[in-house]
Order: sequence, then structure tokens, then C-alpha cells
Amino acid sequence: MTAGRGAEGEQLFWNLADDLLEDPAVTRSTMMGYPCLRADGAFFACVERNTGHLIVKLPAARVTELIMRGQALPFAPNGRVFREWAALPKPDNDEWTAILEEGRSFATGR
Repeated sequence: MTAGRGAEGEQLFWNLADDLLEDPAVTRSTMMGYPCLRADGAFFACVERNTGHLIVKLPAARVTELIMRGQALPFAPNGRVFREWAALPKPDNDEWTAILEEGRSFATGR
């Protein structure tokens, strides 16, 4: 993956995060060294700076579905797969907007 893709993904992440951060329940944080977002204190999304992948917390079955459709990759830092986290490799405004909302809802139970 090129550095350009990483920068493109990170820029899109923060552009979308700006809208989410208007909600006082959503805050910036870090998770395993990745810049991330929390909702009501629960992690729900981050961006992998090297690749620009959007990493989102979703139900395990939804992660499997996204992987099977070719829309996501397993999130496996250091070789350990996190079954409730999906890595979306292609920066796409509409797709990422929807999946961020889905992740926020899952993390907060709302």
C-alpha cells in the first residue's frame, strides 16, 4: 500500500470524524497507538496510519459478512485477529459514513 493511500484514508477518517465529534458523547482518543474515536467511552473506530484503513467495531457476524463480500479485511495487529473489528481498505466517503454510524451504534448499544 502506498503512503498516498494511507494519507487519503486518514484524511477521510478525520473529515468524517469532524461531523461525529459534534456529538458531545463522541471523543478523540488512541487505541493501541492508533488515533481513534470513542462514543460514551467505548472505542468504535480508528484509522491505521500506515495503510489508511478504517478500523471499525461491529458484531462478529457483520465483520464476517463484510470480509466475505470483499469489502473488509480482518483486523489482525501483530497476527492476532480481533473478531469484532473490520478493516476497510478503500477510502469511500459514503461507505465509511455508514459504517462509522453502524460502529458507533454497536459500541454504545443504541
